[in-house]
Amino acid sequence: MESEGAAIEHTKNKERHYWLKMMRKVADPVLYALEDRQLIATMPVEMKSRTTREAFSALEAMARLLNGMAPWLEKKQEDSEEEKIRQRYSALARKAIDAGTDPTSPDYMNFTEGFQPIVDAAFLAHAIIRAPQQLWESLDSRVKANVVTALRATRDRKPYFSNWLLFSAMIETALFQLGELDWDPMRIDYALKQTEQWYAGDGMYKDGPYFHYDYYNSFVIQPMLFDIVRTIGGQYQEWQDQYSKILHRGQRYAEIQERLIAADGTFPPVGRSLAYRTGVFHHLAQLALHEKLPDSLEPAQVRTGLTAVIKRSLGMPDNFTEDGWLTIGLSGHQPSIGEGYISTGSTYLCAAVFLPLGLSADAPFWQDPPQNWTAKKAWSGKEFPIDHALQD
Repeated sequence: MESEGAAIEHTKNKERHYWLKMMRKVADPVLYALEDRQLIATMPVEMKSRTTREAFSALEAMARLLNGMAPWLEKKQEDSEEEKIRQRYSALARKAIDAGTDPTSPDYMNFTEGFQPIVDAAFLAHAIIRAPQQLWESLDSRVKANVVTALRATRDRKPYFSNWLLFSAMIETALFQLGELDWDPMRIDYALKQTEQWYAGDGMYKDGPYFHYDYYNSFVIQPMLFDIVRTIGGQYQEWQDQYSKILHRGQRYAEIQERLIAADGTFPPVGRSLAYRTGVFHHLAQLALHEKLPDSLEPAQVRTGLTAVIKRSLGMPDNFTEDGWLTIGLSGHQPSIGEGYISTGSTYLCAAVFLPLGLSADAPFWQDPPQNWTAKKAWSGKEFPIDHALQD
């Protein structure tokens, strides 16, 4: 597949080419193993000693990867070479979903045992919502039935009283979107109302009853809130009424996220789950994808800043094994930062940074000239905007 990458290197947009190359580098081991139904057999499962994450790691890898790739898979590209690549990867993604949800497959994934499958069934559901044509309508009826069975299988366990409420809500949102009449509005309503109770101010939510200084507003909370209400809000006026508030708060949090990108492309290594690497910027990438960035942020400065982040994280040595699998780390192989719930599959949430590849190549995000992001302006003696807290 490298020849395909070389084929689009002539394009004017070198940054987009770099993003695409890095996304494929992350994706290839997972998708090609699933094409052969050999993911469970071949993916090394790195984890802390005395944990048993093997039962969950395959679903984590597939669901989190597809969640980040989905908008690009869904968007037909004008560039003929990139379009050929997109079509190939869309077919691989459908084979991956088939392999993971087919009970006769050696890669049949765990949707039924333990609590972790609630999380990654939700990431798979989110991927389908982001790419309904490629990851749902283009599936045959057998695979569709298997997907619905897999999503429903998570309903017999209770999510934790935290951001996990949004995982259950996302699964129900997908079941609604897929035309299932037994979708449960109560799971969605409870998640929305309880998350509202956890709003802490200045564009940030607590993760449960207590505030955590980490990146879960971006990993999970704000991206899922936005897409749940955007997808299903029309079913109830009180849900629809939340959209503008969620977006307004999300735009403030996007400002904060952009300012966290240091002049050298690093960001503060604080909080849980740093092994998700570039997944830290899931939220900023999502607002860029939907062209909902606040007026204070130019698309090009977000693109340039995120490119720097990708280079400083995924582009550093030892992020991948010799066979191309992600290792545990933030900028290289740093297994000591992996919590007990982190394994190889978990790390594929890094793919969320690639969401803006779902924009057309001629969108301002890709076409506008490079611009310095806020920290680079600030620490090079240039003028930069004053910052203001959100009062709401």
